Amino acid sequence: MQQARSSFGFAKTLRLLNAAQYRKVFNENLVRAAHPNLLILARPSELEHPRLGLVIAKKHVRNASDRNQIKRITRETFRLQQHQLPPLDVVVLARPGLGDLDKAALAKTLNKLWRKLAKRAQQPQSKP
Repeated sequence: MQQARSSFGFAKTLRLLNAAQYRKVFNENLVRAAHPNLLILARPSELEHPRLGLVIAKKHVRNASDRNQIKRITRETFRLQQHQLPPLDVVVLARPGLGDLDKAALAKTLNKLWRKLAKRAQQPQSKP
């Protein structure tokens, strides 16, 4: 007997895959959510679901295992919040000090930023 698949997966269709897709978000971001250690940029997507891209630079998080852990936690929180997010292309950028947050603090911060992003996306501000 085959088990039903969950709609909370993180398939390839939920990711930004190439430089052109990232560039579009960087150049046309209309929605932002910021924290001293993280910046989330987003633009409306022509698709029916949100997509995620990650930029966790070695400059801000030196240790590779820390970078990987940050990416795992970010993907996990996005995966769980994806149904509350409007169709956006999202890029999460690391800022200095991100590697100093523990897992629980990082997850809590990301969940707060996802909620803030969803709220701001409902009424986008004009770009400054």
